[in-house]
Amino acid sequence: MYAHDNNDVITPNNYVYTVNMGTTNAPTPPTSEDQMSWCSGIAPKDTNDISAITSLLFVYNQNAVIYHCPADHLTIDGFPDLLRKRSYNMSNSANCTTDNHFRKSSDIRMPTGLFVFIDTDENDIWDSTFGVIPQDYPWWSDYWLDIPADRHQRGCNITFADGHGEHWKWRAAKNVLGLGTESYSEDDFQDLRRIQQCIKGAGGN
Repeated sequence: MYAHDNNDVITPNNYVYTVNMGTTNAPTPPTSEDQMSWCSGIAPKDTNDISAITSLLFVYNQNAVIYHCPADHLTIDGFPDLLRKRSYNMSNSANCTTDNHFRKSSDIRMPTGLFVFIDTDENDIWDSTFGVIPQDYPWWSDYWLDIPADRHQRGCNITFADGHGEHWKWRAAKNVLGLGTESYSEDDFQDLRRIQQCIKGAGGN
């Protein structure tokens, strides 16, 4: 609906923090390049409800509850009685200018193979973009940028560019990983490759 109203342009997805690969350093803040996004803010810290001010998609469904997974029980930092406002991230293949991305919906040749939204691990969710390094990238292709959730019977829910959703069961647990860490087992490696097949240049073409 957003693309239909905006000359086929996919909702911007540019509220991005950078991750230092292979370290335990905290993510560093984004530049002021583009604060407009499908959803801005830091999941563990945001106390305000998601609204039209923080999300370009809010006008299409004005219910802040849909941004939060009922199975995500973590609370906002410093507010033990306040559940977080967001549990999902959007793929960096979808109009994220800091990465290889599709800007327009019509550019996606195989929308059934490009994932868009994903349940994100509640222990590592930070910004609203889900980063995936391509499988053929010369460095860090065996590393996770962001971590998918495994709170749904060791699986998570994913939506695709054609509008359909799927439940993916993981071979290996994901709650043992951290932002920017290397795949830790053969099963986890296969899970990573599965995600990598659903980004630009792979299943999404």
